Amino acid sequence: MISAMIDLNRADEQGLMAQLTSQLRRLIASGRIGKGRALPSSRSLASDLGVSRNTVTYAFEQLAAEGYLAASPGRRPVVTVDGGERGEAANAAGARTGKLRLSPWASKLKQTDWPMSYQAPLKPLRPGHGDAREFPNEVWARCLRRSAVRAARRELGSINRPRLRESLAHYLATSRGVRARADQILILPSAQAALTLIAAALISPGDEVWVEDPGYPGAAAAFRASGARVTGIRLDEQGMRRMPGLAVPKLIFMTPSHQHPTGRLMSLARRTAFLGASRPGKTWIVEDDYDGEFHYDSRPVPALQGLDAHGRVFYVGTFAKAMTSDIRLGYLVVPPALVSILEIAQRHIGLIASSHIQEALAEFIADGHFLAHLRRMRRLYHARRDHLVEGLERQLGEVLSVEVPSGGIQLIARLKRGSADQAAVRRLVAAGVETRALSSLALGQPRDHGLLLGFAAWRESEISAAVRTMALCF
Repeated sequence: MISAMIDLNRADEQGLMAQLTSQLRRLIASGRIGKGRALPSSRSLASDLGVSRNTVTYAFEQLAAEGYLAASPGRRPVVTVDGGERGEAANAAGARTGKLRLSPWASKLKQTDWPMSYQAPLKPLRPGHGDAREFPNEVWARCLRRSAVRAARRELGSINRPRLRESLAHYLATSRGVRARADQILILPSAQAALTLIAAALISPGDEVWVEDPGYPGAAAAFRASGARVTGIRLDEQGMRRMPGLAVPKLIFMTPSHQHPTGRLMSLARRTAFLGASRPGKTWIVEDDYDGEFHYDSRPVPALQGLDAHGRVFYVGTFAKAMTSDIRLGYLVVPPALVSILEIAQRHIGLIASSHIQEALAEFIADGHFLAHLRRMRRLYHARRDHLVEGLERQLGEVLSVEVPSGGIQLIARLKRGSADQAAVRRLVAAGVETRALSSLALGQPRDHGLLLGFAAWRESEISAAVRTMALCF
């Protein structure tokens, strides 16, 4: 038995995960576990060694990343290298190329389509973008100029500028129902930076994290980077489902006000159930409200954070969608008990936004320009959503089933027949229409197939032309 060849020392400072990984690596490289041999399942080996299953899973993932094992969901890992001199030669070659130094997280980055692999130039109907052409650039330029003039007189101090914090606290309270003091708000280079900061501060290797499936790929990437075991939770008509049979994880990531990518809205009862299932101080919820400013058919539902009475919810937002992607500022509302340590972590990791941009944005909000811009863009994006829906239903109704979101800047059109959404995306991209395959957003085995289409960044004439191209491709 393989377990008989492994000797773990619980008093060793190296730790059980590192010991197990190192010993399995030596057994394979020496030829004692030959090429083509299947290792025990993680559950079986963990039981034999008297360690947690997470310890064994981490070792398997690391060795798979280094090329020693081939692993696939639901199957036992299989040794992929010869032992002895051939194994040592492979190790040396890998070390020279640097491949063996990648973490399991980094080795998986090439397997995901996030960020989108065809980033430039921007073409219709790429999802996830607002229309930068409609942004009041002259007004914003005046705010930047005034901020630059005042820079010489500005006192050095908080990396999170007090004026912007105050403006944001007032805006979030009135528009999204967020309950937070100004000093609970951290200003960051992006919403993704907020997820990176949370993961670095809270996640230890092996911690369980739930994310939506399908969902935002950047969340899974951020938490995997800290060693989390990320579990995808399937959706129903209200978004992320409650999973009463599973142990409550360390962290739950969700987009309850406008699920990414489906646009589904989580009910008040479901939100309350998630809050009730979380344990104060032990389970954290991260609420990403990335395009919560855009609601068209009804009043926006208040943020989950506003319902939290025990300081369990982080609230993440960004200005990249509401303003322009060039203004890559995000923000994070932190539970009161964690403000001090998160600010220290923010400095140590270097997730610091320009004070010059922060001061300009504070003025842009305080003077009413931000709300005026939002009101105008809501009307514009609402019309563009309806125009895209009408065009798809009229020209592609036999092929696609359109889900009309109540808000946001993109929608889903599901394939009525077949599941070749990635092949469809390749054809569309070649023809000049950018979209994203719904199956590419799945954490595990894809069950949903369709297209994610952006409408906010495109004028109605551009949307019409794109739909005509889509009809020709299909």
